[in-house]
Amino acid sequence: MKRQLELKNEFRTLATPEKAERARSFFKTGVGEYSENDYFLGVRVPEVRSFAKSHDAEFSDTILEYFMASQWHEERMLALLVWVQRFAKGSESVREMILNSYVSKLEYVNNWDLVDISAPVIVGGYLQTHERGLLYTLAESENLWHRRVAVVATLTLIRAGDCMDILQLSEHLMADSHDLMHKAIGWMLREVGKKDVGVLRGFLEKHYSSMPRTMLRYAIEKFPEEERKAWLKKI
Repeated sequence: MKRQLELKNEFRTLATPEKAERARSFFKTGVGEYSENDYFLGVRVPEVRSFAKSHDAEFSDTILEYFMASQWHEERMLALLVWVQRFAKGSESVREMILNSYVSKLEYVNNWDLVDISAPVIVGGYLQTHERGLLYTLAESENLWHRRVAVVATLTLIRAGDCMDILQLSEHLMADSHDLMHKAIGWMLREVGKKDVGVLRGFLEKHYSSMPRTMLRYAIEKFPEEERKAWLKKI
C-alpha cells in the first residue's frame, strides 16, 4: 500500500491544470459525448510512457489493478502501458495471463487512445498464434470500446499479412452507428491496402455503396488523388 501511494503521488507530480484542460478539449467530454465520464489529470502521453518504462518493476499485480480501476485517464493508461511492455517481452504463460487480465478489466479500457495503445499488442499479439473467437465476441458487444478493441486488435494480424479477420469484421460492423468505429475500420482497411492493395480494392468494389463516407475516406487515404476522388464520387 505504501509503494502504491508513493507511485501515485510521484506520477501526479507530472500533471498540470493546463495539460488537463487541453485533454478535456481534445477528447469529447461534453454531456452525451464519448468521454463524458472520463477525467484527466493532465499528464502528456510521452510522460506516461516514460514513467511506465522507468517504474515497470515496481508495479505489482495489486498496484496495476489499482491503477487500472482509477477514474483518471492517465492512470489507466499507465497500467495499460506496463502490461504492453511486459507482454512484448513475456513468455507464453505471461502473455496469456496479461491477456486474461486485460479482458477482465475491459470496462476500464474506455477511450479510443486506451484501446489503440493496448489492443494491437495484447489482443492482436496473443491471437496471432491462437483461435480468434475473442474478436467476434467483442464485435458483438453493445459497448463501443469492446467493438473498437476487436477491430484495432487486427492491426498486428494485418501487418503479419493476415487480413481475413478484419475483412470479416468490417463486413459485420459496416452499419455500426458510431463515427469512432467508422474511423477504426477505415484505418484497418488502409493497413490492408499497404499489404495488398488488390485485396483492399476488391473489398471496396463489393462494399463501397454501403460504407459510411468517413470509413471510405480513411480506407483510401493512401490512394493516388485521382483514384480517391473517383471512389468518393461513387457514393
